[in-house]
Amino acid sequence: MILVPDLTDIEKNATSDAERRIARLLREAGGDPDAVAFHSVKLRSHAYKQQAEADFVLLWKKVVIVIEAKGSGIRKHDGVWYSIDRRGDWHKLATSPMEQAQSAMYALQKILRGEGVGWFAHEAAVITPDIDTPPHSVEWQPTHWLSRSDMSIAELSRALDTIAGSAQKPPADRKLARTEDLRTRLFGHFTRMPVIDAQRGAVIEEQNRATAGQARVLASLARNPRVLVFGGAGTGKSLVLAEAAKQEADQGKSVLITFRSPALRDFFAPHIGGRDIDLLPFGLLEAAKTYDVAFVDEAQDLMTAEGMDKIGGVVVGGRGAGRWRMFLDMNNQAHVDGHFDRDVLEIVASEALSVDLDLNVRNTRAIVHMVQEYLGADVGDPGIVHGEKVRWRTVEGDSDLSGAESVALELVADGPAPKTSGSSVPDPVHHRKKRTADSS
Repeated sequence: MILVPDLTDIEKNATSDAERRIARLLREAGGDPDAVAFHSVKLRSHAYKQQAEADFVLLWKKVVIVIEAKGSGIRKHDGVWYSIDRRGDWHKLATSPMEQAQSAMYALQKILRGEGVGWFAHEAAVITPDIDTPPHSVEWQPTHWLSRSDMSIAELSRALDTIAGSAQKPPADRKLARTEDLRTRLFGHFTRMPVIDAQRGAVIEEQNRATAGQARVLASLARNPRVLVFGGAGTGKSLVLAEAAKQEADQGKSVLITFRSPALRDFFAPHIGGRDIDLLPFGLLEAAKTYDVAFVDEAQDLMTAEGMDKIGGVVVGGRGAGRWRMFLDMNNQAHVDGHFDRDVLEIVASEALSVDLDLNVRNTRAIVHMVQEYLGADVGDPGIVHGEKVRWRTVEGDSDLSGAESVALELVADGPAPKTSGSSVPDPVHHRKKRTADSS
């Protein structure tokens, strides 16, 4: 099963050992090749909390299952629920674990219903891996509370089948959610996309959630063996590539990320740290080694017969039958650092699913509009990053890199403009011959 985030991140960030153990089993659970599990998700629209958290949200055999995980002991005494830690201390709970799972399920249902997704089958479950006998109640089905005896790959898979099999059948008069739409929405709500500091090569923060386009691409990558991803500069292609590569590696596949420019190694390395993923510039690929899945960044600069043959040689099954993902920018970046053959692209496109990234997540609206107007490049729709309007700065003589750097240093020293109309994010510098566009 695909885990989002991958097991490496869950092992590092999970708040309890119970969650880590459950995640390990979920990753190996069999029976549904399209299954996906999202860990530690935030849910707004909660019935009595401004925001609640579900330990796991699963899509298993077209049924959404919300899971509450509780380690150590659980007991109900005089109508009040308690958790019992490893030292034997009792801690009062506001509600039963099942009620927590159910309320989180209702919150998720409300969110997706408000987005027009349609009716979908859903269930709530509890997993308490440290107790032998789960508590029984007329308020829930015994099959929906799993305990120590269910903590094996086979038993957990069987239990999930039972839970999914008991889900309510769709009402005759309701609009039904398409499974692919449901997957995409879940990827969008619960995938956290990183922002990387280009200078230090470190992950410095995470966006609130993946954009709709990024979610659609991630969902497509999870289900299709060969995918072409098209997007202009700033639409997040490389970030999506890295997230998808981690998911593939988490499934035990051998993974390659390749690119023409060796400098991209420094971009990818901090984001995939700790994973068994090979980062190799295209010029260093060796046909003697093959991979279960290959990711190609800036593939427009490798789109020649020779280049595509080389990619096919390092993928198990070859380019026509293997598993690969190519990310392309078909704007002014094509031809810059390599060669490009449109006939070869048409052949490659016939072998794969094509998807688009169309929202710019890096540059401000003002910069996006300026680039589109002056360069004619499609760098996505502006909608994520706000900022000051573009200002042009005239320079004497021909502009050069040192001139642009001096403007950039001045802007950094001045800092961003005070927040006035919902924006305090500075625009990047655009340095052109005879005049320079800048924004504070």
